[in-house]
Amino acid sequence: MKKLREYILGTEQKVPLPDGRLTTYINFDNAATTPPFKSVMEKLNEFAPWYSSIHRGKGYKSRLSSQLYEKSRDIIADFVNINRNKYCIVFTKNTTEAINKLSYRLCTDRKDKVILTTEMEHHSNDLPWRDKYTVDYISLDKRGRLSLSDLEAKLIKYKDRVELVTVTGISNVTGYLNPIHRIAAMAHTYESRIMVDGAQLVPHIPVNMKPVDPVEHIDFLAFSAHKMYAPFGTGVLIGPQDTFNNGCPEYPGGGTVDFVTRDDVIWDNPPHKEEAGTPNIMGVIALVEAIKTMQEIKMENIENQEKSLLQYTVNKIRKIPDIKLYVSYNDFKNNTAIIPFNIQGIHHELTARILANEAGVAVRNGCFCAQPYVQKILNIPDEDIDSHRNSSHQSRPGLVRISLGLYNTKEEIDILVQMLKKIVENSDYYLRKYAEQIPD
Repeated sequence: MKKLREYILGTEQKVPLPDGRLTTYINFDNAATTPPFKSVMEKLNEFAPWYSSIHRGKGYKSRLSSQLYEKSRDIIADFVNINRNKYCIVFTKNTTEAINKLSYRLCTDRKDKVILTTEMEHHSNDLPWRDKYTVDYISLDKRGRLSLSDLEAKLIKYKDRVELVTVTGISNVTGYLNPIHRIAAMAHTYESRIMVDGAQLVPHIPVNMKPVDPVEHIDFLAFSAHKMYAPFGTGVLIGPQDTFNNGCPEYPGGGTVDFVTRDDVIWDNPPHKEEAGTPNIMGVIALVEAIKTMQEIKMENIENQEKSLLQYTVNKIRKIPDIKLYVSYNDFKNNTAIIPFNIQGIHHELTARILANEAGVAVRNGCFCAQPYVQKILNIPDEDIDSHRNSSHQSRPGLVRISLGLYNTKEEIDILVQMLKKIVENSDYYLRKYAEQIPD
């Protein structure tokens, strides 16, 4: 555990509290953004003197930058086990842009085409599809897990109209791990394809797209570097090469073309025609170094470490009265390091604020860009949902979310648990102290 912590920059960073004290920052908001690996920052500093514009430049630095940029696709291909000759790797700003790009790329003249997504999706795997297709939602069971029987029923119902089944690999709200290869087999059996939102999946468990498997392979995968210890704004979209061969890019411009006249355009070959403008070489360097570091640690070790921390945290929190956990933790088999909860009688916004102000503990609160899912988990009636349309974000119903990273420690968790006990035992005191900050 201590060795893993040494990989991360900023773990001993002191932050000021409102009363003037300094305390070591404790970050349990890793599902939003992870801190950087030290190796990533070192690699960027090492590369910075060689930084130059990529593609078509004849200077040494430009040729070196171009070589590193293109070589990075091979490293990513190896990381998720795909064949570069069959799959295209496109760099984007983040997962959101990657999914939006795919939504445009799959557009056809058939307006009756159906996208099957789920009720547990991040907005980024819901909203991009709504204005281009008929969208239907695979339902959830009472525990908030995906209903595979409903998925099959909808595949049968729509038959060949289903363009894509798109699903999160791991929920950013509950940490539920979806059986993506089983879902892929169902989609392919009914002659559809699957897209996996891997933003929470790729940083936490080994991912194999199984490209040679006739039924269990993943057709499309999207993920973000900033959730895997590599800041600087890079995302990845992976899909079959032929998906990107035809059609125009949704962002035409520099870098996307092979030949242009006043009357005609010949687009460049993918992936380049999908990467408009000057590419983010620094972001790609950061992502590749993060992947190398995670491979050095081994993804299996990351998964086991985070699973151990999850079990330790849940078992501690379960013993605190007046705290409600919104996830079923039985054997932990399909749970990953995310814990949504609320304290009875204390608004989620206030809980997060007290943890930050009193102990320097960072958690996230609200709906985590997955409002329909949180509304369902909280069992909010439709008429109550409507009443919150014009209210502030701070006053709406929501959850507090703990999300663990490979570098978090049991000592940090103990501080969190102790603080949660203190809040529960002294709720009246904190409600008075933060009275002016309590949402209406």
